[in-house]
Amino acid sequence: MEKQESIRNLKGIGEKTEKLFHILGIDTIQDLLDYYPREYEQYRIPVSVSMVQAGKKIAVLGKITQSISLRNTGRLTLVTATLKEAGRELQLTWYNMAFLKKTLVFGGTYIFRGVVSEKKNRLVMEQPEIFTKEQYQTMQNRLLPIYSLTKGMTNKMIAKMVRQVLEEKEIEQEYLSEKIRTSCQLAEYNYAVQEIHFPKNRENMILARKRLVFDEFLIFLLSVRQMKETVKNEKNLFGIKPVSETEALIQSLPYSLTNAQKKVWQEIQKDMTGEKLMARLVQGDVGSGKTILAFLAMLLSAQNGYQAALMVPTEVLAVQHFEGLKQLLEEHQLDFEAVLLTGSIKAKERREIYQKIENGKAKLIIGTHALIQENVNYKNLALVITDEQHRFGVHQREDLSKKGKRPHVLVMSATPIPRTLAIMLYGDLDLSVIDELPANRLPIKNCVVDTSYRKSAYRFMQKEIAEGRQVYVICPMVEESEGLEAENVLDYTKKLRQEMPPEISVGFLHGRMKPAEKNKIMEEFSENKIQILVSTTVIEVGVNVPNATVMMVENAERFGLAQLHQLRGRVGRGEHQSYCIFMQGGTKKEIKERLQILVESNDGFFIAGEDLRLRGPGDLFGIRQSGILEFKLADIYQDAAILKEASIVADEILEKDPHLESEEYKGLKNRLEFYAKEQMKRPGI
Repeated sequence: MEKQESIRNLKGIGEKTEKLFHILGIDTIQDLLDYYPREYEQYRIPVSVSMVQAGKKIAVLGKITQSISLRNTGRLTLVTATLKEAGRELQLTWYNMAFLKKTLVFGGTYIFRGVVSEKKNRLVMEQPEIFTKEQYQTMQNRLLPIYSLTKGMTNKMIAKMVRQVLEEKEIEQEYLSEKIRTSCQLAEYNYAVQEIHFPKNRENMILARKRLVFDEFLIFLLSVRQMKETVKNEKNLFGIKPVSETEALIQSLPYSLTNAQKKVWQEIQKDMTGEKLMARLVQGDVGSGKTILAFLAMLLSAQNGYQAALMVPTEVLAVQHFEGLKQLLEEHQLDFEAVLLTGSIKAKERREIYQKIENGKAKLIIGTHALIQENVNYKNLALVITDEQHRFGVHQREDLSKKGKRPHVLVMSATPIPRTLAIMLYGDLDLSVIDELPANRLPIKNCVVDTSYRKSAYRFMQKEIAEGRQVYVICPMVEESEGLEAENVLDYTKKLRQEMPPEISVGFLHGRMKPAEKNKIMEEFSENKIQILVSTTVIEVGVNVPNATVMMVENAERFGLAQLHQLRGRVGRGEHQSYCIFMQGGTKKEIKERLQILVESNDGFFIAGEDLRLRGPGDLFGIRQSGILEFKLADIYQDAAILKEASIVADEILEKDPHLESEEYKGLKNRLEFYAKEQMKRPGI
């Protein structure tokens, strides 16, 4: 089976199933193998009825102590049985499984596995799996893969297709030398792929994951460092000079730049007017004022007669930046034409924009990945800015910088990455940090609560909405997913619409929606036509709604601290006091302690450092900085030690063979080329 072979060639995949896989981003055999489990389900040691707790998925060993009941309720048949022990009861309920009345024996001992809930002061387990002691023993402590799903897709279907590929696929040639694998204690590649999907035990899974995480880091770092070699010490041929207009604009802003902003602006201006090309990363916490610096750099370029392009990962953010830039130009009577280029712009309008870019009439260009398509030809592009560059592949950034003469490169990021890791990851860029927030920002008030607080939280939301404010609710999933107990956007939206008065409009947003749909929802939220927006982490990038004052994050334990900090940056952007409620789904004391760091600090870099310190090999799944660098499996916080190892190996390889021309690195070179092609296919977010 070839890597790029369509999944349609697999047995059991027809047109309908192929479309479902496509929704998950799976089109080829390689996509399927790279679609790693989200987490694993473990068949743990059964507990007795006296140990049962609501809200958990558990296995219960018990004897059926009352006769099994069968009754019809319209369309449903209900089978119920009861387990009793030491004065505690657990009711078992099955729907449309009438045959169980004959299968289950009164007085028989079984193991029942499912989620326990509390209904009318009774503990209930609905649709539990049923095992004999012997059957359960064969399952105990096994790890079963749980994949992220979409409606109509089952976990069983994905697992079945992955098994089929692994059984039929030829063994892939190992591309890391034995020396590297031995020194870094890495598993063989084919073994790692097999064991990440179907691990025999936890130890094997950890070993497999380490190898695949190492590969992701190594390929990324080699790409970055090879690119660095091509731009190192390149001369600045643009002859950009400082202009009085940028200083006049700074003086006439309705607010004063912070000292940190002024310092970073001086660094940017010095780079752009210096002898060598700029290659700079500006890291600034959420709300620290990076966008105005990007606009100043673009205007410096335009005032010198050149073009500047700002590339962002989402259409929603592109539109927002474009409106902000237009307003700035109008308010300060600056006569430069700005254009917006995104994937959803109609063909006729797009052709007109292409022409303005090619003839140089458009000096300021804002857009998504559409900026790097073949049809876009720049007249004299001197500056490329990428916002949240981790959302783009290394090669996408490189491709934009090849449009014409090699331009200055400025990368903006609100992702708080500790300096030690940032130097490793962005080794090709000089680093600037905006470590100060504007003085007029009110600190966000935070709290960590459990699900018993939810009703109170809803009342608080209504109170804020009554005062004219708006609310975000963040869920970890788009829709209900088999085997995963976490809130999802679609069901939560329905639930909130029932809970809230009819005059409160509840909308939803997630990454699988089409760009035009996302734009429409964000426009309606910006205009307060939607009061509560239920969303996935898609809103963590950009999107400025100063009127939003409340954010509630459901299942906060499923997110990394740095990502939670970035999410809460969507509130607290206006003049009103803002609040963030972190709702934890689990009851563990460690979860609360970890989340409490967000209550104690609003400093993203401190929080990122704490995340780095607290995360260990035990937190392999369920907590993930999903936005950061878009690795499929790796997490720079949790896997910082592996990142450091990969960084050392990348340096050693390039010192020995900079172009990977030797036989030893032939497989690695092929892997890098494959990675580059995959990066260029990424459509942005």
